[in-house]
Amino acid sequence: MTNKKINVACFGEVLWDTFVDGNRRAGGAPFNVAYHLSKMGVEAYMISSIGDDRLGAELLEKIRNWNISTAGIQISDQFPTSQVLATMDENNEAQYEIVEGVAWDYIEALPQDKAKVSTMDALVFGTLAARNERSRNTLLELVEKSPFNVFDINLRPPHYDVTLIKQLLHKTQLAKFNKAELRLILDFLGKSYQDEVDSIRFIQDTFGIMEVIVSKGSKGALYVCKDAIYNYPTIPITVKDTVGSGDSFLAGFISKRLEKNSTAQEIMSNAVSLGAFITAQQGACPDYSLTDFLSFSDQNQVNPIKMDY
Repeated sequence: MTNKKINVACFGEVLWDTFVDGNRRAGGAPFNVAYHLSKMGVEAYMISSIGDDRLGAELLEKIRNWNISTAGIQISDQFPTSQVLATMDENNEAQYEIVEGVAWDYIEALPQDKAKVSTMDALVFGTLAARNERSRNTLLELVEKSPFNVFDINLRPPHYDVTLIKQLLHKTQLAKFNKAELRLILDFLGKSYQDEVDSIRFIQDTFGIMEVIVSKGSKGALYVCKDAIYNYPTIPITVKDTVGSGDSFLAGFISKRLEKNSTAQEIMSNAVSLGAFITAQQGACPDYSLTDFLSFSDQNQVNPIKMDY
């Protein structure tokens, strides 16, 4: 999709999502983003940790088979590979039981990863992997090295810290929220909710963030850049499941946002299209080709509504 190869580092959890039917799928929000970035032609560099165990070996093999670099994935001989119990509710929304004391809670700040991040086009991270002090300190070192920080808020109660969220938002160039997270952040800041535009302005002014995305599920998404706000409708599809849909949306956004001279229309069309394309399939990381996605995208054009800023 680009002439110059885009390079993006993703920091945080790599794990197995284990479902009640016994099926197991590779997952973790930042890893899902890395997977879809790779599908979009971006060079993805995953920084995480797995256990020195059978599940870790299987995860590493799968990641290699997907042609994603494993150079940033550490192997722990003290902590196990993460498994998360995932269940689906009546609305096809995923619910997760996230066990603590796993390998990605203890990601080390390695010199080679810090050097790598300083040369990348962006660093993507969330809140979950910062629940433990070791990985939290590593993340804080990495955001100082990165030229463009992408904060996918991705709150998983009770695994987040308000003080840390504020600290990371001050270091962020692009922030992504869903509607519930936007309201929750406003509550943390003691700000009453008026409307989406007022909320986004407040967060931008408070933390100096130039770009904000708000994903709204079936109601589309908002993108704020510089002095404009764009409201994008969703693409009508039959929902297979919603696991990883927000991660694919973000990957679609980043892959186009980091291309030179991309317009807001092109960026968000790519994001909304990829989110819909993945939601119509089973799992967060289904097998597909770039050609498959582009065919879907061409048939489902998204037109924005520009709003008053």
